[in-house]
Amino acid sequence: MNMLSSSPILSSSTISRDKVVNRQGEDLGDIKDLMIDFESGRVAYAVLEFGGLLGLGSKLFAVPLSAMELDRENHRFIFDQDKETLKNAPGFEKDDWPNFSDRTWGTDVHSHYGVSPYWE
Repeated sequence: MNMLSSSPILSSSTISRDKVVNRQGEDLGDIKDLMIDFESGRVAYAVLEFGGLLGLGSKLFAVPLSAMELDRENHRFIFDQDKETLKNAPGFEKDDWPNFSDRTWGTDVHSHYGVSPYWE
């Protein structure tokens, strides 16, 4: 996250449904949930819903929070990826979530977006 003068502390309910765009302003979806690593006390991933029409045919993606930057002024997140990268990302269905505790899976997700795993 891009930290301005101080780190923002936000409630999960204010982040849920926030828009996610890339640097070109293209809509990449909405944040549906946050995944918290209770051992470290960190938000590990934002679950991003992308694609489909009115929620039908959309897919979910775990995006490392460190791969996004908060755009406070516009109440959204900037994710410096293009739509093709997101389409090819390891995603999952609404009724078949991955094991977020699996470090091998997590390493692959972080690698796909070019960020270091939060636990390192």
